[in-house]
Amino acid sequence: MMRALTRRLRRFRKNEDGSVTTIEFVIMVPLIFIAFMMSIEMGVYTMRQMFLDRGLDITVRHVRLNTNTTMTHDQLKDMICTNSGFLPDCNDSLRLEMKPLDPRAFAAFDQTADCVDSTQPVEPVRGFSLGQEHELMVLRACVKFKPVFPATGLGYALEKDGAGLAKMISVSAFVQEPG
Repeated sequence: MMRALTRRLRRFRKNEDGSVTTIEFVIMVPLIFIAFMMSIEMGVYTMRQMFLDRGLDITVRHVRLNTNTTMTHDQLKDMICTNSGFLPDCNDSLRLEMKPLDPRAFAAFDQTADCVDSTQPVEPVRGFSLGQEHELMVLRACVKFKPVFPATGLGYALEKDGAGLAKMISVSAFVQEPG
């Protein structure tokens, strides 16, 4: 029985039929899987971005229409997290900046977004003021998330902090309505 098995295995090893197909398979299958993993990562990223934008838009509408109501950073953050839905660990990973901008003497927002970094000590909220009637305001939200496939494709290309979390930013501008 063992002789017949070893004889068949030797014959199989020496047989070169289908070797060209095997090489193509070995080269193409990893590429197809990487493309598949990148499409999943991009789909999840796009869905998270859409939910962040939706939560921010609903919150900005509420702030714009309720000018006389004072709101804190944590209240706005809770509203965004409640309205966004699909942002894991939203309350701990979301950070907001809200500043007035003068359209006649425009000064750009700081290019680096104020994001949570769990590897660094806790820093106070930077640039948060509610503004007044008829004032142009810009609200920027930054949320940190863990990529689905952090070691391949798009997940590897995303800029990550020390904890391996990537950031997603959404910006909205509005004018405070008169009260």
